[in-house]
Amino acid sequence: MKKKPSKVSEPDTMRAEYDFRGGVRGKYARRYAEGTNVVVLDPDVAAVFPDAAAVNRALRKAAGLPQATSSSGKWGHGV
Repeated sequence: MKKKPSKVSEPDTMRAEYDFRGGVRGKYARRYAEGTNVVVLDPDVAAVFPDAAAVNRALRKAAGLPQATSSSGKWGHGV
């Protein structure tokens, strides 16, 4: 059985003027997740589409939805 190489301890590079003692971990994580919908396409599928708008058009057609009439979506991509 091979041993995992031990991690080399890196020196602390945090600047003295950065003070995170009052910070809250994940304070905005839930709000961010509620407004985010990320879908990762497999590379072979992504290669077929030139951009996000093309993916959206194909999915709307496959789902039997009407084509969007808006020129920009939530992220400003033309549809």
